[in-house]
Amino acid sequence: MTLTERFSEYEKLMRLDKPIGILLLAWPTLWGLWLSSAGKPDWVVLWVFALGVVLMRSAGCVVNDYADRHFDLHVERTKNRPLAAGRVSEKEALILAAVLALAAFLMILPLKNPLLIQLSVAAALLAATYPYTKRFLAIPQAYLGIAFGFGIPMAWAAHLEFIPPVAWLLVLANVLWAMAYDTEYAMVDREDDLKIGIKTSAITFGANDVKAVMLCYAGALLLLGIVGWQLHLRWPFWLGLLGAAGVARYHYGLIKDRDRTLCFKAFLHNNWFGFSVFAGIAASFLVKS
Repeated sequence: MTLTERFSEYEKLMRLDKPIGILLLAWPTLWGLWLSSAGKPDWVVLWVFALGVVLMRSAGCVVNDYADRHFDLHVERTKNRPLAAGRVSEKEALILAAVLALAAFLMILPLKNPLLIQLSVAAALLAATYPYTKRFLAIPQAYLGIAFGFGIPMAWAAHLEFIPPVAWLLVLANVLWAMAYDTEYAMVDREDDLKIGIKTSAITFGANDVKAVMLCYAGALLLLGIVGWQLHLRWPFWLGLLGAAGVARYHYGLIKDRDRTLCFKAFLHNNWFGFSVFAGIAASFLVKS
């Protein structure tokens, strides 16, 4: 394998060719950055977080594929992933994950923020342990929501050096959103996951999976509304929340018949839910009244 081919396999292992994961991690982080700074994020902090999102999502994908390397062979959608197919060795994967995580951590150090450094260690532990929760947690998607939402308290730590209760409320909203979109994702692989013994929310919810997804969307929107109310956000925020509700309603039409292709389409479409909420937050700080 040439060097170019090897780097191509690393790119696939990090899922850089599939940016939806970066976007789903980026949106809640951006919510936190804008809310914690009243719409005026420190641009150094913003760039550190932006690069950190890419690095940590990439590291998380590598760890996930390492953890699932024996399962992925038995799932149609994942059997050709670089690690499962043997095009990248287990040692290479571990070294790559370590380098990516270390790079993300080193970017935090120049900010000289002890609380942020402590939270970054916790975030790395969450990212590293999430793939293994599918062995024993009935709804590992909730754990994913915590991991993907940890940029929220980190944003408050970076800007204000403390974490108010509203930040954790926003994390909880993200947990419910993650449960919604990752259940849609899990609905795609339900039959394969049942065969190999992986636990997912789609399996746990069973025949109530569609109802559970919509309740999670509703809960996320409710908590986001409470956050907006507590922070006195202006009318564009509520417009953005209405747009996100429209996205959720559209997803019901996609997943109600449990068609695998349409469930995956709904999962990918969650980028617009996150964007709509962020657009509302950002615009709220731009209007005068």
